[in-house]
Amino acid sequence: MKLNENTLKKLEELFKHLQYKLRYEKGHFQSGYCLVKNQKVIVINKFFTTEARINCLIEIIQLTEIEDELKMALDENSRKLLDEVLKESKTISKVN
Repeated sequence: MKLNENTLKKLEELFKHLQYKLRYEKGHFQSGYCLVKNQKVIVINKFFTTEARINCLIEIIQLTEIEDELKMALDENSRKLLDEVLKESKTISKVN
């Protein structure tokens, strides 16, 4: 997966389809992002580079349980992107 502006836009669109609100804000987030409890809100440090933003979004996808109904409602491109991110996660965990 290329870590460029186009990939970032695709990930942002994926989160939109998954009904998450994505915000870029100033803050002292220890790991670069913050998930607001009991809400589908993701706040990412606005000073992060494109690559760091992408890595944060990928990490969140890998840690989040996504409801089957939402997965099924995704368009084909978003579903492919989600599958690609989750597949990479499994590959990384097998190596470690």
